[in-house]
Amino acid sequence: MAIWLAQLSVDRWRLSSGLKRGEGADGSALALISETAHGPRLEAVNDAARDAGLHAAMMLADARTLCPDLTVCPSDPAGDLETLEKLTLWAQRWGPWSAMDAPDGLIVDVTGSAHLFGGEDRLLADVAERFAARDWIVRTAIAPTAGAAWALAHYGANGAILGSDEDMPARLDDLPVAALRLDSDVLTVLRRLGLKRLGDLERVEAGKMTGRDALQRRFRSRKSPASNPLVRMDQLIGRVPEPLVPLVARTMPLVQRRLVEPIRHRSLLDQVLSDLAQDMARVLEGQGEGARRLELGLWRVDGEVIVRSLEMAAASRDPAHILRLFAARFDDVDAGFGIESVRLRASWAEPLDLAQADIEAASEEKSLGTSLAACVDRLGVRLGNRAISKPVTYPSHIPERAQRHACALTSESHSYNVGNPIKRPLKIFDNAEKIAVLYASPDGHPQRFRWRGQAHNVARVEGPERIAPEWWRERSTVRLRDYYRIEDDAGRRYWIYREGLPGDGRGGMPDWFIQGAFS
Repeated sequence: MAIWLAQLSVDRWRLSSGLKRGEGADGSALALISETAHGPRLEAVNDAARDAGLHAAMMLADARTLCPDLTVCPSDPAGDLETLEKLTLWAQRWGPWSAMDAPDGLIVDVTGSAHLFGGEDRLLADVAERFAARDWIVRTAIAPTAGAAWALAHYGANGAILGSDEDMPARLDDLPVAALRLDSDVLTVLRRLGLKRLGDLERVEAGKMTGRDALQRRFRSRKSPASNPLVRMDQLIGRVPEPLVPLVARTMPLVQRRLVEPIRHRSLLDQVLSDLAQDMARVLEGQGEGARRLELGLWRVDGEVIVRSLEMAAASRDPAHILRLFAARFDDVDAGFGIESVRLRASWAEPLDLAQADIEAASEEKSLGTSLAACVDRLGVRLGNRAISKPVTYPSHIPERAQRHACALTSESHSYNVGNPIKRPLKIFDNAEKIAVLYASPDGHPQRFRWRGQAHNVARVEGPERIAPEWWRERSTVRLRDYYRIEDDAGRRYWIYREGLPGDGRGGMPDWFIQGAFS
């Protein structure tokens, strides 16, 4: 079942303003606008503005010419998407799962559930009744495929039902090619080819094989389904499956305390937070998760709400650790006439397996902060999360680009293995330093070089390891490198490389650099 909220943005603005359909500004021409590089542009219009000749994507200056009394308000795409997400979850009353069809629709799987409402007709009637009670304008349709249901909801009769035993191509012949959910440039190409209806496209495919081959050659370079009418047509008819991503509701763990008497003292607030932390630990343990972000809300008697939040470097459900982190955030809390309610919510949680405790772990639990994650959390509370960074691997085989620094609280990581057989040094210089080779062996590696004013005699050599430049991001004149692990006569080990080869046509004689040092 496809549900299309034809005026989602306008209806949401009207409902947020407390207006019913046809009341106040809703009875006059209204447009929601967004700022662009060429000036304000219309994103959505109501019925009155549409009757005046306005439409979405029109510039505001042109719209003012047609309708001088136009009322404009800023659009809110993020709010519209959040509303659509809530409606998608609410629509699961009609089927086992539902999926968002951004920006203004949703898909509900009603397979095997229509009889619970007395049939498909009664099901669509129930959908229309419930959305009308909420004062939303919707168009609905039921079909064997998601593409066919979408096409009927947008371009067919409202409340259309297409049975699985019906001839689907014949029923959809009169719909325009825009019912295939194609990009605007693809629709323009199809109209120029004279393919304006789904029946025209179906006859081209079924008439001669050369016709489908011609369309296939024209659109084969387009990888997205929205850019290939043949793929969309196959999905519409049901020849190929169309993947849909169901929207799964996830409730964030939340614990709270409603106090009998308001509290104003810090010791009492710490005790309430300790109880909430233990409750949160039990909830998270039951779900097999650990918190990465916690939000604490304090409701004062006068109605003001104080919010304190923190993020942790690793998933945790240790009550003592949570209490210690929040303790540093209570120094500037003004209790006023007292705090009457406290709520703790985990807005970000990650899976955390249960761990078997041992006898030796008791001292670590009492010390609180011996682990690296706990240390990062405490520093983040005092210095701010942006002041702490950590090295993370980066997909590059160039040594100085193989890692970068990211926020210590980030959970992104790249599991990238360059697969080099030669061990990398623990100390790699930020910038390779040039060395002067005093004598090189016929094999290519230096026997004696000068670095930082001191001469070194090479006693042992291992290599070379050849590393080519990143051709996709560098110029063709960049030279390749030959790396060597060397040890001088004093036992010190270095990682050096020769940049370029003699006669490679990319410069003069090769230069030598030192990249790092082994411990």
